[in-house]
Amino acid sequence: MMSSPTDLQKHFPIILDEKTGALLWKDPRSLKLEYLIPVSRLKKFLEGLSKGELYGTRCSKCGSRYFPPRLECSRCGSGEVEWIRVAEKGRLLAYTIVNVKPESYQKFGDYIVGIAEMEDGFRVLAWIKSDEPNKLRRGMPVKLIFSKREDGLTSYYLAPLE
Repeated sequence: MMSSPTDLQKHFPIILDEKTGALLWKDPRSLKLEYLIPVSRLKKFLEGLSKGELYGTRCSKCGSRYFPPRLECSRCGSGEVEWIRVAEKGRLLAYTIVNVKPESYQKFGDYIVGIAEMEDGFRVLAWIKSDEPNKLRRGMPVKLIFSKREDGLTSYYLAPLE
């Protein structure tokens, strides 16, 4: 005779999937994942960041521009791309203040994320550094800035142009 889910739940960390009724094991242990991601082909991007420069890519065949950089063109499928330095100034297209954060960002205070169209046409998604978030407006001029994060790694940000 087969045990019922309730009987099994008395002995094991089992829950029932609400949609399918399937038995699921709910492991009480935390799992820390570390990833090794090959980045050799993105060396130009990383070198640029370390020097306070931001790079995107442009397809040599059809001219499509990508930021973050892509090594293959999603429009024409070509693997022939060239590295292009992203302009330092642009205009803010949209932004939002994030105060409901995913679990991995709980250690941060509220932060602002925005999209800017740079003078060369690249669109950059980045955190916005601003002492006066209430003065942010769509269409306002912004610039790229580079600084070290709390964890010591270099990153890029958008900031209102003074």
